[in-house]
Amino acid sequence: METFLGIDYATWWFMVVGALFSGYAILDGFDLGAGAWHLFLKKEESRRIALNAIGPVWDGNEVWLVIGGGALFAGFPIVYANMFSAMYIPFMLFLAALIFRAVAIEFRSKEPMQWWRKMWDISYSVSSILLALLLGIVLGNILLGMPLSKDLQYTGSWLSFLNPYAIMVGVTTLAAFMMHGAIYLGLKTHGKLFHQVTLFTKRAIIFFIVSFSLVTIYTLIYIPQLTDKFKANQWMFIIPTIAFLAIANIPRLVSKRKFLFAFLFSALSLAMMLIIVAVELYPVIIFSTDNPENHITVYNAAASTKTLGIMLTMAAIGVPLIATYTYFVYKTFWGKVELDEHSY
Repeated sequence: METFLGIDYATWWFMVVGALFSGYAILDGFDLGAGAWHLFLKKEESRRIALNAIGPVWDGNEVWLVIGGGALFAGFPIVYANMFSAMYIPFMLFLAALIFRAVAIEFRSKEPMQWWRKMWDISYSVSSILLALLLGIVLGNILLGMPLSKDLQYTGSWLSFLNPYAIMVGVTTLAAFMMHGAIYLGLKTHGKLFHQVTLFTKRAIIFFIVSFSLVTIYTLIYIPQLTDKFKANQWMFIIPTIAFLAIANIPRLVSKRKFLFAFLFSALSLAMMLIIVAVELYPVIIFSTDNPENHITVYNAAASTKTLGIMLTMAAIGVPLIATYTYFVYKTFWGKVELDEHSY
């Protein structure tokens, strides 16, 4: 297989897909987290401010999911096929939740009736929570592995995705996004709502630390293959160390009301946790629970070398453009939210 800078194309594409999904987790993670808190806001003005905090950016954030899914399909079609075979139900629920969430954001303020707004508030918040949970459930199943045949076909049942570990990872993902979202709302609000959001942030931090600790302990005890690489290469412990320090620094920054730095460290913690996942998996993408010889790896699942080479060239051009556009949007709408006649 051809290489670039000493790294083969399949590994490069593995990193590209990982970077795209990491970008999605960091960017859409905070607006999913903000949505999860929505029903805890009791005042109409507070809910409108929270919606307008994510209003200019939420749909742009989802671009990273679309590109990440397309990159996975193009680069590792076998992985894409097996994931949808194994987790058809969560993916369909995920798609439905995306639709209901988008409609809720756009339709909520179109009519003044209280029942109308309450209906869309519930739709928005529940769908945001469901999206975070489903993302974590998918990730948990990837870490746990799936029953695969020798021809790399999924052989499990249609409810195999509902297992304790995947649910624990789903809850942890929700907790991480709620923390990330509460910190973002702290950046965008002021006055009494800011004080309320600060309280949300402290509760979310506790929720995340507890759930993350339980998942970590469970992983160390019951899924030892996910830690073998770190045990064999002790220098790699720098990655979880950075993640731990980033997480530990968030409560200190929130207590000092330095929400910008808290948000950056929250984003760093999400990125480092996903890097840990990538390190634990590589070169495997999906473990076979039946036979190690049936693992789906970056090599037996990759598209042709020519395809990967062309797509890497396109990614080298496109991803920086998307990142630049994302930066421009955030820079344009930076600052505290103020409601006007054009607000949601």
